[in-house]
Amino acid sequence: MKILIVEDEKRLAGIMKQGLEEQAFIVDLAHDGEEGLYMAQNIPYDAVLLDVMLPVMDGLTILNTLREGKCDVPVLMITARGEIENRIKGLNFGADDYIVKPFDFNELIARLRSVIRRSKGKSSSLIEIDDMIIDTNSRTVSRGGVQITLSATEYNLLQYLALNSDRVISRTELTEHIYDTDFERDSNVIDVYVNHLRNKLDKGFERRMIQTVRGAGYMLKGA
Repeated sequence: MKILIVEDEKRLAGIMKQGLEEQAFIVDLAHDGEEGLYMAQNIPYDAVLLDVMLPVMDGLTILNTLREGKCDVPVLMITARGEIENRIKGLNFGADDYIVKPFDFNELIARLRSVIRRSKGKSSSLIEIDDMIIDTNSRTVSRGGVQITLSATEYNLLQYLALNSDRVISRTELTEHIYDTDFERDSNVIDVYVNHLRNKLDKGFERRMIQTVRGAGYMLKGA
């Protein structure tokens, strides 16, 4: 999943980025409100971690602008202890959740995964498609009761397809969601990873989980 962190405290932003990347999230950073708004409007993210107090443009203004522009990216507001009014405003402006500084990192991860799942219509941490189960908390995958070992990129690719099951996903969209903005985009890389993923998912099974839609992309479809 691809995340944007909008946080002017660079040390905190760096710690958050490192921690999220250790959980295999793809992370971009913005350190002021204007940059954050531009990135959120022009780059497809799976969620935005948005601080309230920012230089140039505050987080509530960013959130309000996104929602008025019909951008429905999940937003988790980061507020300081005691900022009850800002939390209420954030929720009223369309924030999906909030977390209070100083926060426990495990709570941040749990809330972030939760808002992403809810945005895709998935209430449980388990994604079940036919005989395949993806546990988004432990980042494990099994099919027919057999555990499947995936690399971080393979898992991210599978999770994105599963969260958007029964929808055709273009190679460009997949690239945008599993790599950061500095990645030199080459759709052939996606094809390579899909082939790796298929070899692991389909070995010993008759039905292929990931379907190729000629000229359009890929789709993970239930039976």
